[in-house]
Amino acid sequence: MEIQLKNIGLNRWQIEKLPQMRADVVVYVKEELLAKVKEDRSLEQLAQAASLPKLVSPVIAMPDVHEGFGLPIGGIMVTNGLVSSGAVGMDINCGIRFLYSQLKYDPKLFPSETLKLLINRIQREIPVGLGQRRREAIPNLPFREIVYHGAQALIKKGYGEKEDVESIEENGRMAGADPNNLSERAIKRAEKEVGTLGSGNHFIEIQVLEKIYDQDLAKKWGLFENQICVMIHTGSRALGHQTCIDYTKRFSEEEANYGIKAPIPNLAALPTDSPAGTAYLSAMAACVNFAFANRQLISHYVRDVFKRLFKTKEAKLTLLYDVAHNIAKWEKHQGKEVLVHRKGATRALPANHEQNPKHYLETGHPSLVPGSMGAPSYIMVGLPDTRETYFSINHGAGRAMSRSEAKRRIKKEEFEKQMGGIIYNKPFHVIADEAPQAYKDINLVIETLVEAGLSKKVCHLRPLAVIKGD
Repeated sequence: MEIQLKNIGLNRWQIEKLPQMRADVVVYVKEELLAKVKEDRSLEQLAQAASLPKLVSPVIAMPDVHEGFGLPIGGIMVTNGLVSSGAVGMDINCGIRFLYSQLKYDPKLFPSETLKLLINRIQREIPVGLGQRRREAIPNLPFREIVYHGAQALIKKGYGEKEDVESIEENGRMAGADPNNLSERAIKRAEKEVGTLGSGNHFIEIQVLEKIYDQDLAKKWGLFENQICVMIHTGSRALGHQTCIDYTKRFSEEEANYGIKAPIPNLAALPTDSPAGTAYLSAMAACVNFAFANRQLISHYVRDVFKRLFKTKEAKLTLLYDVAHNIAKWEKHQGKEVLVHRKGATRALPANHEQNPKHYLETGHPSLVPGSMGAPSYIMVGLPDTRETYFSINHGAGRAMSRSEAKRRIKKEEFEKQMGGIIYNKPFHVIADEAPQAYKDINLVIETLVEAGLSKKVCHLRPLAVIKGD
């Protein structure tokens, strides 16, 4: 499939229409990043997605786009009553949570020994790595309660502050969850995984707020320069992974009954009101709630470690926001109720959008965009023109190398130089595929949407210490 791009505006490119495409495809990327986008199959996958029926045009790609399962990561696909499990992805409700303290960074108060102690203590409480589980289930929190009520179930049992609910997308609980539509294998794999980090690009990062771009907005959100903060990135773990596998197979087997033929099995799609489509949406909501609960429990343990280690009220961690970036949601766009699939894309509602949490109605809610483990992370806010991307921005830097290529090409000396003294928890050979060089330049990715008038920088944060899985 030969893909041609034409420039249609500042940092905006359109795939020239192929015969099979039923919708346009718009890619948001600076010209300096265009070569990276063309290196993998992202553009081909976008064109394949645009050939599905019942689409709202255009299919969108963010500047961190890279090849994925079905829809590329960094893709946004909106439909009139069609759902694709592959357009949500394997890690349902993978997302970012950001907490801030009142502690001020000083190298003398936070030497490497203290940072090492901090991440070691956090790791004692939170299992990290592929397939890791808690030794025991959380007392008085049955699995069904977690997937029905999400973070709210944890907060009700004392694992968090009651105010946390107001600062989580969907208030930490997506309606419509039905665990009866999860497979036995999915449940068995996930039962003891709530409160675990996982592997790959998931992390817990200790950060210092290095620069503020919008002083007024930062002040309203309780942020200040040299502030010690924590960013958490994880999702629904094995529950989402297995659910995506289960329903992609089922969708592929059943789509012909509805006159649908996806170009590849991983993009299989069904009407949202079909039995399998309805079942997937309720299973997905259960996974969404599991992920919100997972980040809530991790936050509880991180808060406890901060409290015990620093022994001061300034160490209290306040939740700024928790936002998903792998999810399908019913939203109103162009005057219609449509299903927005965001896969590796972050919702970014601007000021005065009615779906903002009440305390963010005046400002727009914080949109959290992590960099690689050796690069800055950003807190952004959407602007009114974000409506052209269905109120979405990028979810990170985006991979520039596959994991196997990164392990093959990146040397330990290069990695250490790029990390610049940042503390990390695993040997280099274990996390080489997560090296900063394996990712696009987060600053160029951020500037793509800033220059395009879609979002605004509020602040950026520098990593001090990072916990990764393996």
